[in-house]
Amino acid sequence: MTDFHSYAPAEGHRLPHDPFNAIIAPRPIGWIASMSAEAKRNLAPYSFFNAFNYHPPIIGFASTGAKDTLANVRATGEFVWNLATRAQAAAMNATSAMTEADEFTLAGLDMLPSTRVAPPRVAGSPVQFECRSTQIIRLTDHVGGEIDTWLVLGEVVQVHIDPALLEDGIYRTERAHPILRGGGAGDYFEPGERFDMRRPR
Repeated sequence: MTDFHSYAPAEGHRLPHDPFNAIIAPRPIGWIASMSAEAKRNLAPYSFFNAFNYHPPIIGFASTGAKDTLANVRATGEFVWNLATRAQAAAMNATSAMTEADEFTLAGLDMLPSTRVAPPRVAGSPVQFECRSTQIIRLTDHVGGEIDTWLVLGEVVQVHIDPALLEDGIYRTERAHPILRGGGAGDYFEPGERFDMRRPR
């Protein structure tokens, strides 16, 4: 019988570092571009990000603290998700800085215009989703206490894919060399082995 390291999170994990975000990993990165109502650009990565619905496609990210991205989406209802890849890892990391500067300029990133929303896309990112916000939900704990984290959900209204990632019309995930967030202070991953396993009928 395995002798598990067990703990109640509210009572502390008794480890040098909280393992939660290392266990739920690697996670896709929400590299989110947004604009304020005054058209000030913002670009920031979010490590709590994922897809939540297929039709219509809905993605979401969690903002811990009321950051600029959250304020911008509240004000305009729009954002753009950009696929973070190994080639742009350093630039993506640069945009995580807490700054009042334009993150596109700070990270030396060029922009592409969006077609249905105002925020620009990251040039060089091989996939971008233009999104319109559907819900902004403040998280609560199990007794209803409010947490300083907001889940931002958005419907994807326009998709842009580099044709180099398509093979006979099928998107090949590995060709993009996406990067994923781990749990340590600087842990990132790039997908390795791909294997095929179909659902039972």
